[in-house]
Amino acid sequence: MAFNIADLFEHAVDVVPDRLALVAGPRRPTYAELDERATRFAHHLAGQGIGVGDHVGIYGLNSEAWVVAMLAAFKIRAVPINVNFRYVADELRYLFDNADLVGLVFDATFAPRVAEVAPELPALRTFVVIDDGSGTDASALGAVPFEDAVAAGSADRDFGPRSPDDLYVLYTGGTTGMPKGVLWRQEDVYYALGGGVDAYTGHHVTDEFEPAEKARTSESPMISFCTPPLMHGAAQWGTLRMFFEGNTVVFIPKFSAEAAWQLVDDEKVQTMFITGDAMARPLIEALDAEPDRWDLSSLFVLSSSAVSFSPVLKQRFLDRFPGLILVDAIGSTETGHNGQAIIPSGAERKEGIGVSVEGLEGSFVLGEDLSPLPAGSPEVGRLARAGNIPLGYHKDPERTARTFVTGPDGTRYAMPGDWARHEADGTITLLGRGSASINSGGEKIYPEEVEGALKDHPAIADAIVVGVTDERWGQAVCALLQLVDGQAAPTLDAVQEHCRARIARYKVPRKLVIVDTVVRSPSGKPDYPWATKIAEGV
Repeated sequence: MAFNIADLFEHAVDVVPDRLALVAGPRRPTYAELDERATRFAHHLAGQGIGVGDHVGIYGLNSEAWVVAMLAAFKIRAVPINVNFRYVADELRYLFDNADLVGLVFDATFAPRVAEVAPELPALRTFVVIDDGSGTDASALGAVPFEDAVAAGSADRDFGPRSPDDLYVLYTGGTTGMPKGVLWRQEDVYYALGGGVDAYTGHHVTDEFEPAEKARTSESPMISFCTPPLMHGAAQWGTLRMFFEGNTVVFIPKFSAEAAWQLVDDEKVQTMFITGDAMARPLIEALDAEPDRWDLSSLFVLSSSAVSFSPVLKQRFLDRFPGLILVDAIGSTETGHNGQAIIPSGAERKEGIGVSVEGLEGSFVLGEDLSPLPAGSPEVGRLARAGNIPLGYHKDPERTARTFVTGPDGTRYAMPGDWARHEADGTITLLGRGSASINSGGEKIYPEEVEGALKDHPAIADAIVVGVTDERWGQAVCALLQLVDGQAAPTLDAVQEHCRARIARYKVPRKLVIVDTVVRSPSGKPDYPWATKIAEGV
């Protein structure tokens, strides 16, 4: 029994070969067509000497080729490595070296960046370039055109047995330091992120053919729209788990609200996955501007993960889409899926706090002694997960020891640093990342709490909260605000009055900075080092 990514995908191919697998620009491959292209490219990689455990980077915008490259690597038991397309040379140099890349598949647009760092990385010997329409020349790298590599590869699915111990690696970070590679066994990541445990029923998949059998018995596929970039883990798993069950995944090369809604209309999308406010706000504002432009009647689930989805924006979606199911999930690259909240229309809003979710089996809030805190504990602890968790970080034993800890009873936990409370009703409230917390006059303040209160202000489009040096309090809360177009900047007094109705007085911002744009990663995560630098300069 092998809960292996390539096996799970191939099982779905075998039962629904003629079903539409993917919509990515002009490419609309069926399951059989997508599998054949991945098989051919896998043979190309193998012909370059790439095999079990070797790392192959994928550096590009969302495309069918990105998916083909990822699946091809899994087929030969190699490890696809996600590359952030916003990285500059120093970050790429670090990532390519740290990840031990031997191969790289990249969009032509990024050829100059690759050429700048490749000479310093002798182990990186195989280059494949995706024609992205940019016309950028990649010949200096000796890169093989992606379509040529696919065409030349064998279509025979003649790969040997695979293992549940085959690795899945996801690089994360970059806003609080250089990226780090999280190492997972494929069986563990399947149960943590890939649908191995049903988040609604708690059912555990016990047979590797069960997801494909679900595909066989369904009358038609679910049409699921994955809006974030595939370099983000949540997007990869939002895609893979759909594939395992024979559904259709819709991609957008680069996010824009208008293009996203047009795809929902054109493809009759039923479920849509976003990453918090960074996508939610432009989506709802586009609808406010042109409420009758698109037919969105097919959409019935909107799911968000990885970053904050503020209550005010949730309510705007529920007002716009009566009957919409809103799902707000929490988790991390190191823990997988920790829990989720389903928000129905008319639900009572909790102002100014992080999302409260029903924790999944294996999710805990740990106290200082690494023991689980009971429901209703007044202590704030760290969100953690036990059971199917990663092996650690690639080539980083010190960070592995800090994040993957063992409790007094011998239980091993993944505890990446998010602060949380275990509420009296059994839910878990996520408060924010510990490294970004603010200590003001001895009180610990979690930026996401304050950000949630700020985003409820009608003039504020986005906000990041950081601590700045303060002689009296040690640190003071500083809010960096991006305004709604056409809105006048609120005064500090007005912002403070607004926040006092939603959060405790000691959490209210003491300083205010208006910025043109709040800087976030492509996945929507706040860039706290950038914000701190701006705030300290005031």
